[in-house]
Amino acid sequence: MSTPVKTANASQAVTPVQIYGAWHCGNDYCTWGAVRSIAEFDSQNHWLIDRGDGRPSVNVVILSFVNPLSLLHQTTDAATLNGVPRGMTPEIVNYFSSRGIRVMLSIGGITYTDDWDAALAENPTLFGQRAAAVASQLGVGIEIDYEQNTDPNLTALQSFIDAYRAINPYDATGTRPQARLTIDVAAGDRWLIALNRKATADWLRTDTPVLDYANAMVPARPASATSSQASWQEHVDGKPQYSPPVPPLAPAKFTGGIYIAYGGKALPECIDYNTSLQRATAPYVQTVVPNGAGTTAGMLGFMFWAAERPSTRGIGTVPPYTCEGGVGAGATALTIAVPMPALRQS
Repeated sequence: MSTPVKTANASQAVTPVQIYGAWHCGNDYCTWGAVRSIAEFDSQNHWLIDRGDGRPSVNVVILSFVNPLSLLHQTTDAATLNGVPRGMTPEIVNYFSSRGIRVMLSIGGITYTDDWDAALAENPTLFGQRAAAVASQLGVGIEIDYEQNTDPNLTALQSFIDAYRAINPYDATGTRPQARLTIDVAAGDRWLIALNRKATADWLRTDTPVLDYANAMVPARPASATSSQASWQEHVDGKPQYSPPVPPLAPAKFTGGIYIAYGGKALPECIDYNTSLQRATAPYVQTVVPNGAGTTAGMLGFMFWAAERPSTRGIGTVPPYTCEGGVGAGATALTIAVPMPALRQS
């Protein structure tokens, strides 16, 4: 039996959505292997910076993905420069940041799970230092996307985080982009269990925060509003029946993932806010009450997977299937602040 979804009562104020962003896979299926002109990039991605009235559709973009082992080794080859994909240039970062959109780099993804393992086994401290250096150089945050479901190297991941935080300490104000360090967890609590348990127990606490927040990723395929909310509720409740248990996560410490590109047809989440999942789930996201962790109601917001070309199959979010009418209209309906405000801490 699923756990009933807990929402705030009618007398409670709706908590504003603070994070409203998109992972971005570039035009080559999440490798970012080539430098692009700003004119060409804008022709495929203008909807992100203009929802139709000159205001951005999102307040954060996460460039996905950096190969962890290449970053550790500072690899330079046809697709990589000093460990960073050649397409992740200062000009691309500025395309977004000059318009008030926060930029982050995602290290990992499911394709690079083995490389995460290898980098953590080789030298997690140096790996963390090099991630921090790239963040400072580009003026971006870093997302940990370590999708090892079987025996993740959590001791080494702790060393990576410690090394990063020694250079870029936690900043509750969110003023310094490079101080933002986040982690991806599964849609609910039943995958990436060990990683989620460690992150919730030690890195996403409201009293002694280490990471800024987590993103509950999209499930294997687009889900209904009911299914999505049930998955997010698993994080809020934790899993006390597991051995060892997974503790509850404060709603103020995570976002929920939604598809905007999947398969061969345009999704409402991209093109039609009125019938979209973000509209259907917004009341839950804005009012879900803590259940053992945190004090304020409401998740941090939404993350969308993924802008431009996330897959070799499907239509992506490029013209004529751009997302002003879905993501952009949602930014207006939900009164999304751009730039992103300082995040709730409890």
